[in-house]
Amino acid sequence: MRIAITGASGFIGGALARGLEADGHRVLRLVRREPKGPAEARWEPGGGVDTAALEGVHAVVHLAGAGVGDRRWTEGYKRRIRDSRVHGTATIATALAGLSDRPAVLVSGSGVGYYGDTGDREADEDSPQGGGFLAQVVADWEAAARPAADAGIRVVLARTGMVLGRDGGALGRRLLPLFRLGLGGRLGSGRQYMSWISLTDQVAALRFLIDSGLSGPVNLTAPRPVTNAEFTRTLGSAVRRPAPWAVPAFALRIAVGGFAEEGVLFSQRVLPRRLTEAGFRFAHEDLAGALAAELISR
Repeated sequence: MRIAITGASGFIGGALARGLEADGHRVLRLVRREPKGPAEARWEPGGGVDTAALEGVHAVVHLAGAGVGDRRWTEGYKRRIRDSRVHGTATIATALAGLSDRPAVLVSGSGVGYYGDTGDREADEDSPQGGGFLAQVVADWEAAARPAADAGIRVVLARTGMVLGRDGGALGRRLLPLFRLGLGGRLGSGRQYMSWISLTDQVAALRFLIDSGLSGPVNLTAPRPVTNAEFTRTLGSAVRRPAPWAVPAFALRIAVGGFAEEGVLFSQRVLPRRLTEAGFRFAHEDLAGALAAELISR
C-alpha cells in the first residue's frame, strides 16, 4: 500500500514509517519544510496540503501535534497544544475530502485525556467525556476530522495512552534517565492509574486499524493499566535501581503547572475494549514484560 503519515519524524510516526517500509509498503511523509524527494510532500497545519501528492494513497495516519508534556502549561502553550491538533486535523481532513481519489481510511491521532480523571473506575470507548482542558481539546480534535468522514472516508480516532519506548516519549526522554540514576520515585500519592502501551503494540495497533474496518474512537492502551506506585516499582526493577523517592503533588504543581493535574496526577484506568473485541492481540499485556522488551531487547 501507499500510506501517508504526518508526524513521521516523531517517536511514534518514525517507528510506524520504518515498520511499514520494512514490509514493502510505500510511505509518503508529510513534512513542514521543502520536500527532499518524491517520498515527501509539503503540508502546513492550519495552512494547506500538497493534495496532488495525496491522490491515490490508500491510507493516511495523522499523528502530528505539539507535545502535551514538552513544556510548562502557560496559556500560550495550551493554545499551541490545542491549535496544533484541531487546526492540523481540520487541514488534513478537509484536504482528503476534496481529493478525487480519496484514501479508504484516515487514522487520526487522539488521546485518553478525553476521559478526564476516572479514579478507580474503568473506562472504555462508551465512557463519557470527562472534565478538564485535555478532555475538551480531545473532543475538539476528534470533531475536526469530520470533513473526512462526511466525504465517505472511514475515520478511526486512535485514543492513545502513555507510549513506552526507550528512545522517546515520557519514558525515554524523562523517566528512564532518572530511574537509571536511582532518582526515580512515585508521583503524588501513587494511587493514580496510568494507561500505557508499548511502542511495539502502538505501531502494531495503528497498522491493525488501517486494515480492521473499525471506525470512531478506539483506545490504544494495554489491557492492564497500573497505578503510578506499581509503575515506579516495576520500572525500578527493570533498570535494577531502587526507586525510593516520592514527589509531592504540590511540588509537581509548582514545577509543571496545569500538566501536573491532568498529565501526572489524573487517574486514568482506560481499557482497549474495541481493539480486543476486533481481534487485536497484544505482544505486551503486562508492564514488566513491556519494559523488558522495550528497554532490553531493542
